[in-house]
Amino acid sequence: MPTIPILEKFFRLRENHTTLRRELLGGLTTFMTMAYIVIVNPAILSNGAGMDFSAVMGATCLASAFATLVMAFAARYPIALAPGMGLNAFFSFEICAAMGVPWQVALGMVFISGLVFTILTLVRVREMILEAIPESLKLATAAGIGVFIAFIGLEHAGVVDIQHETLVKIGNLHRPATLLALGGLALTCVLLARKVRGAIIIGILASGAVALATRMIHFGGITGIPQLGKVFAQLDIRGALRLEFIAPMVVLLFFDMFDTIGTLIGVSSQAGFLRQGKLPRATRALLSDSVGTMSGALLGTSTVTSYIESAAGVAEGARTGLANIVTALLFVAAFFFAPVAAMFGSGVEVSRTIVVAGELEQYTTFLYPVTAPALIVVGFLMMANVGKIKWRDMTEGIPAFLTIILMPLTFSISHGLAIGFISYPLLKALSGQARKVHWLVYVLAGLFVLRYIFLAV
Repeated sequence: MPTIPILEKFFRLRENHTTLRRELLGGLTTFMTMAYIVIVNPAILSNGAGMDFSAVMGATCLASAFATLVMAFAARYPIALAPGMGLNAFFSFEICAAMGVPWQVALGMVFISGLVFTILTLVRVREMILEAIPESLKLATAAGIGVFIAFIGLEHAGVVDIQHETLVKIGNLHRPATLLALGGLALTCVLLARKVRGAIIIGILASGAVALATRMIHFGGITGIPQLGKVFAQLDIRGALRLEFIAPMVVLLFFDMFDTIGTLIGVSSQAGFLRQGKLPRATRALLSDSVGTMSGALLGTSTVTSYIESAAGVAEGARTGLANIVTALLFVAAFFFAPVAAMFGSGVEVSRTIVVAGELEQYTTFLYPVTAPALIVVGFLMMANVGKIKWRDMTEGIPAFLTIILMPLTFSISHGLAIGFISYPLLKALSGQARKVHWLVYVLAGLFVLRYIFLAV
């Protein structure tokens, strides 16, 4: 495939040992591996935060395309961006659903966290923060979010159900919607095991086709423009500037920083971008992420971050931002297929029975058999970090364990993270290792303790 001179000059294809064909294939591969976010992100934000599915789907596509293009031209790396898994669950199920914060205010919180990330990047404070946070807590946070997301997926599939006496129980596995979700999960897992690119989105499309054929969901068209106005520029920044919102905004900031740095290091190591352990144009890459978060909040979606799925594109030969242009254009194309996303993300109404004080009670709820398998699989992928934790060191392992286990059991990412930050320096200090803990960790632990003392849980 001939090289276009302007692309060769800007992206330096020969210097980066790549070709136009490799960049095109790499960009396509990256999109295929992360295209599930187009359906899963609006499903999460509509289910917990009550946002309009179609509008969020449009915001997801445009925010992903914009941030990916910023990375392409500013940093020139083949690292795509989109609303982050885990971050969207925290936004939807904790900030909005559990805390009762209107999604407009939550978007304001996302914008502010992105602005703070930008400032920290420009003044180069982010290195101190990232170096201060213990590696075990970083890894535990990712793993805990994975368990949390998988728990939500199992509940959406109907595999896990609620019960008054024991809190949770096995669901009714004879429901057609639950059987479909289990079938979709099995297919996706097989495709992953066989290393098929785009396994998650293929699983979603296959499950959606079966749901459509069996009339669990109903055909609503193929092409159409999302009503973006329902979420565009709806963020409430002034409403987010309240004392009780500092803690969740700090959590949003930390999650974004962990995700971004981890992804940049992981993908850059695979692609050979690191020079003496450092990433050239790192500040530009981080700014691409923070600018993406702010633009995403303006468009109407949760925190935008760099995607580790970009490694799939790198494996296909992508080495420059040209691959990102391909990925971004495909996100723009996906914008015009809102009816398909809405159809696959729609819920299936079911009747559930729970035991309360020894008596059976029935209520109506919704299952999401098409998107639930994706949540479970993403949860599994995030759990890979757990193997890197130093479990034999109790002062590292116990705080990590508490962080992981409390996220799903309290249905709260922030509570899990808070207990991890409180227990880590406490255990280190009481075991005679106080000096091994960065002073910033003590400050954060103190802030979390004050939160529990003076603010409502």
